[in-house]
Amino acid sequence: MAVDMNMPILIVDDQSTMLRIGRNLLEQLGFEKIDTALDGPTALRKARATKFGLIISDWNMEPMTGLEFLKEVRADPALESTPFIMATAEAETENAVMAKEAGANAYVVKPINAEILKKKIAEAIGEFRPPNGRSRI
Repeated sequence: MAVDMNMPILIVDDQSTMLRIGRNLLEQLGFEKIDTALDGPTALRKARATKFGLIISDWNMEPMTGLEFLKEVRADPALESTPFIMATAEAETENAVMAKEAGANAYVVKPINAEILKKKIAEAIGEFRPPNGRSRI
């Protein structure tokens, strides 16, 4: 399956700076339909209201962790197949294993750049082919 450059993407992080960085990286890759949420409950409401083609979530959030949010997404029949990338500043192998076991399609350790994000999107969804065969990265 190829990555749909027109798909809406949801970024979830409790730090607004990280949301801006994530949005900028996705825009560098050519994505335009980007929404954000500062916490898991808000993200869950948004995910239930909009069919996102990809969710990228931070692990360490309150009041719902990224892992709890992922489990909620996977437990919802309308959301369970949504590609999900877990992002965290913690490089602990156990966390990556827990995220994968909970249904994450990819796991990335912050900080990330556009090239790393592009690889993780391809891992989560499939072949990355930007419009007109050209990528900004």
